[in-house]
Order: sequence, then structure tokens, then C-alpha cells
Amino acid sequence: METLSPSNIRLQSDEVTIPAPWGFISGRWYGSRADRPILAIHGWLDNLGTFDRLVPLLSAHVGVLCIDLPGHGGSSRLPPGVHYNVYDYVLIIPRVMKELGWSKVSLMGHSLGGVMSFMYAAMAPNTVDMIISLDVLLPRRIEDPSKLTKDIEGYLVEEERQADGTQHEPPSFSLSKMRKVLARNSNNSVPHHLADHMLHRQVAKSQMYPEKIFFTRDGRVKFYHIFDIEEGLAAEMARRIQKKPYLVIKGALSPFVGPRCDETISILSQDNPHFEFYEVKDAKHHVHLQAAEECARYIVPFIQNHRPPRSSKL
Repeated sequence: METLSPSNIRLQSDEVTIPAPWGFISGRWYGSRADRPILAIHGWLDNLGTFDRLVPLLSAHVGVLCIDLPGHGGSSRLPPGVHYNVYDYVLIIPRVMKELGWSKVSLMGHSLGGVMSFMYAAMAPNTVDMIISLDVLLPRRIEDPSKLTKDIEGYLVEEERQADGTQHEPPSFSLSKMRKVLARNSNNSVPHHLADHMLHRQVAKSQMYPEKIFFTRDGRVKFYHIFDIEEGLAAEMARRIQKKPYLVIKGALSPFVGPRCDETISILSQDNPHFEFYEVKDAKHHVHLQAAEECARYIVPFIQNHRPPRSSKL
């Protein structure tokens, strides 16, 4: 049987477990422990492996704490009957801060993690000292209301599957097929040759078919509720964040930072020398995985400017 082979990260790291009422949040702290790290949050259906290629390229003086959101990677699932939604995911940020004794937080988020960062920074701007947003700013609009109905139905089916006492395995695939599935479902944003960075924290060997593996993330996560921020609210939220160090990196081939973000970007950048926006050529949504080196070219000086050595205390 083929084996997963994510590239080795040549950087000191420690597994971190953060307690929560429903279980725990799993994380990995890379690099320096001398100061408060950057909190890195992955996207929907991903896990902290999404940062595997980027983290080793960042500034050595500041550590990075990457976490798995509930229902993803190594973190606990939410209890039966509790629906996954963006609102509750945002509360993970202050929960981590409280557990680790931080009065401020530096945020780096991709996709869902970037939306969470925007929302939390608007809610508690005085506790955020900088934001790095990877191919996202606002959530994508829900154009078809029937999707919400389908998600509710899908959630109930998955909940019943988990509650029937038999815990039937989800569909399983060979590792080669699983890489192709991940590439296809991400529109090749996670290409076949980079898939193991994601898979190593979210698959398990099938008991029914020993040569196959299946996704271990909570199947209910597929049907989570995203927060559709309309333009007026987005503008008001941006005004609360205004003049905060904010770095947005967009994949040129991705639609996630589109025209509906123009007003928000205008507000965030107005009279703000600390706002930066870059577009990475030929990159899709997982820009930080596909083009880690180019992303690091923008992120490293941003960190050095806004989190210089020994500039922050726990």
C-alpha cells in the first residue's frame, strides 16, 4: 500500500492540545516559544497541514501556532445535534487566546480562516495587532437559497449515519484515488503532488478495505452554515478595523477576492500605510500551498514590520 509522504518540515515544533467543553482543539506550534506566536487558521474542509510549505519560510523570531478547527484534522467533533457555523468558529479565536493567556492576537487565515479573522477583528479590534488574509476577505455570496435546504437535508442524513450505532465508514479510496479526489474537489487548487500535506491529518485506514483510506473529518462539516456579509455590514465592519496592519494575498486564478470586496478594501486601505495587497500569478485558491515562496516574499517583511523581535508580550 502507498504511504503518505508530506515533506518534512525542518523546524522545531510541538503538538498543542487546547481544552474545550466538547473535547479539545488540536494544534502544532512551530518555531520560537519566546513570544506570542501568530495564530494560523485553515480553510473549510482543510486542516493545519495547509501551512506545511509556508511556515518554514516565515520569520524565525516569531512562532506560528496552527490549529485544526473543530471537526477537522485532529480536533474533536462538535456534539451530536450541534450544527457547524461560522459564528461559533469565530469564537475559537478568543477561546485560544484565553487558554494561552494572550491579551492580543496576530492572525493568519486562509479561506474560512481569513473570514474568521476579518469577523473577529471587526468585533474586537483592540485585541488584534495584525491580519494576514490568504485568498479571501469576505465570504462568497450564497446565490441559490436552495443550497441551504440541501445542506440541511445533507446534515440530517449524516447525523443519522453517525447516530445509528454502527458508525458505518464513509466512502473509502486508494491513496492515489484520494489524491485525485482532493485535487478534483478543490478545482486543482490542491494539486495531486501537494495533496499529502492535507491528507496526512485527515485520513485513516479502512477496516473494511485494508488497502483503502477514508476521510476522518466530521462529515457534518460539509454542510456548515457560512455567514453572508452584505455590503453595508461589510463596510461597517471594515471601518472598525480601519488602519490595522492588514495583508491580503490573492491567487490570480481564484474568484474569492472579487469585485464585491472593492469597497471593503477601499475602507481598509484608506489613509492606512499598513494595508498591503498582492496578487500571485498563476495561483488558485490555495495560493499559500501552491506558491509558498512567493507568498513568503510578502509575508516575511510584513511580520518584521508589525511583529519585530520582542515587540509583543504574552
